[in-house]
Amino acid sequence: MLKMRSDLVNLREIYQKATQMQKVKILICSGTGCIAGGAKEIHQEFLRRMEAQGVNCFVTLEKEPHDKSVGLKQSGCHGFCEMGPLVRIEPWGFLYIKVKPEDCQEIIDKTILKGECIERLAYHKDGKVYQTQEEIPFYKKQTRLVLEHCGHIDATSLEEYLSVGGYKALEKALFDMEEEAIIKEIELSNLRGRGGGGFPAGRKWSQVRRQKEPVKYIVCNGDEGDPGAFMDRSIMEGDPHRMLEGMMIAARACGAQEGYIYVRAEYPLAIERLCKAIAQAHAYGLLGKNILGTGFDFDIHINRGAGAFVCGEGSALTASIEGKRGMPRVKPPRTVEQGLFEKPTVLNNVETFANVPLVILNGAQWYKNIGPENSPGTKAFALTGNIENTGLIEVPMGTSLREVIFDIGGGMRGGAGFKAVQIGGPSGGCLTTKDLDLPLDFDALKKAGAMIGSGGLVVMDENTCMVEVARFFMNFTQNESCGKCVPCREGTKRMLEILERMVEGKGEPEDIEKLLELADTISSTALCGLGKTAAFPVVSTIKNFKEEYEAHILEKRCPAKNCQKLKQITIDPALCKGCSKCSRLCPVDAIHGKVKEPFVIDPNKCIKCGSCISACAFKAIKED
Repeated sequence: MLKMRSDLVNLREIYQKATQMQKVKILICSGTGCIAGGAKEIHQEFLRRMEAQGVNCFVTLEKEPHDKSVGLKQSGCHGFCEMGPLVRIEPWGFLYIKVKPEDCQEIIDKTILKGECIERLAYHKDGKVYQTQEEIPFYKKQTRLVLEHCGHIDATSLEEYLSVGGYKALEKALFDMEEEAIIKEIELSNLRGRGGGGFPAGRKWSQVRRQKEPVKYIVCNGDEGDPGAFMDRSIMEGDPHRMLEGMMIAARACGAQEGYIYVRAEYPLAIERLCKAIAQAHAYGLLGKNILGTGFDFDIHINRGAGAFVCGEGSALTASIEGKRGMPRVKPPRTVEQGLFEKPTVLNNVETFANVPLVILNGAQWYKNIGPENSPGTKAFALTGNIENTGLIEVPMGTSLREVIFDIGGGMRGGAGFKAVQIGGPSGGCLTTKDLDLPLDFDALKKAGAMIGSGGLVVMDENTCMVEVARFFMNFTQNESCGKCVPCREGTKRMLEILERMVEGKGEPEDIEKLLELADTISSTALCGLGKTAAFPVVSTIKNFKEEYEAHILEKRCPAKNCQKLKQITIDPALCKGCSKCSRLCPVDAIHGKVKEPFVIDPNKCIKCGSCISACAFKAIKED
């Protein structure tokens, strides 16, 4: 139990020394993606084989190591999810991709015992072998600050977090700064909320501190619900103490004694590691009563969300924590005045809190030197979609889309052409080729009709149907509408019905105008921010790809050839030999003709299943 500042300093020095004595470390990515790929089996195989060979496998810092110890760590997400399971070997920095349990013995024999790189397990691109992680183009152009420990320390160990300087920022906030000075530093840094709105964190903290109510709360929004987004999940899984430290500093600054973390139940690993991190912090005296002898009391609780997207909205989230139905309420009063249990509440998301220790430890000016002045710092993005390198990245604010998609993401999969990127999830907008040099910051994206949101980037190539993209996001939003206000509940349903008619070839010429009118009504009259932005994907796709909407409506044709009911399958009479195989295999008897003469397809019966295309040995049947 740490009872004073010197206890924390001494313990940190002990663990730093213990870490330094581990000459070799095996860091197995144990994020959700790599675990799904077999990371747990790889960890167990390393343990088994190293013990069998008499290699001193050093798993924790709680026992005394010696200079020949090999550290075996279950780290957080390394980010390069496309190539998982990933294993990093230090001190060489070797990164092995797509590792299997059967590779463990070779890694022990050649790398652990001899220091050799196994090139077949390294990343290859255009004939070049990238032995170390830092050389790989995916990592080279990133600036990993919030994610700096993810992939480099044991995600389940408070001792490892202390060994890399963990809780130094809390120490500074407790012993070297007054509450007003902490808030002032956050305000000067211009740290803006990473949950989507971009509201200045310091201003929010200041507003809570000014409230005369003695009871205040700190709430962390971990209800990451955007399709394709997993930034917050990776932080909670890979570096939970960084987030907890940020919440503690916020509590110290605002005078709060209790905090809540709201995590969606679909993140079981994040919940498990947060629970363990909180228990560890309690055991060391970093949470609870009289922290480090300062008289500061603070505790953190975890609430599991049931997966409702609307609970990502502040007032719906706090209602859910209170045990009520998660539905937004009319504002004012705002959360800073009457939030959780009707008390003043600081509500920030996971990434925002994870930035706080960086600002306090390094200073506001250091932070402002990263990225543009209006949106300083870095931003984590989840790269998904039709892109070569899917995964988790972190870049300075102001980095262009071109750099993210082509330099880090490696461009389109299979050499296809870039078409668009959906940024900000269901509340965001669609950006196209003309926007590739747009800087990724709050204000620039807002001017372009989009938003950063929580940081999801869904990249689409030339074979993507943008009407279907709009239908997908509208279907998601409509299903997730809480139903409290009519514009969102009914308006999104009507928009979805129109889009569904379009992809079925039943669209009408006036449908585009109807969509825009409905979008304007919903945006102007919906109760909460989620409702107000529900139509953004539809509006932005109409703005940028109106010709695709017109093709679906007027020509009954999908230019991308994706919409099943708009596909046209025909038989080329010049190539058809009249073998009748296609007719015999057609499940709806839509193909007719005479043997040894060209067959024809009845378009009214054809269900576009494609079985005839694969059956034709003469390539006479084509899909348009």
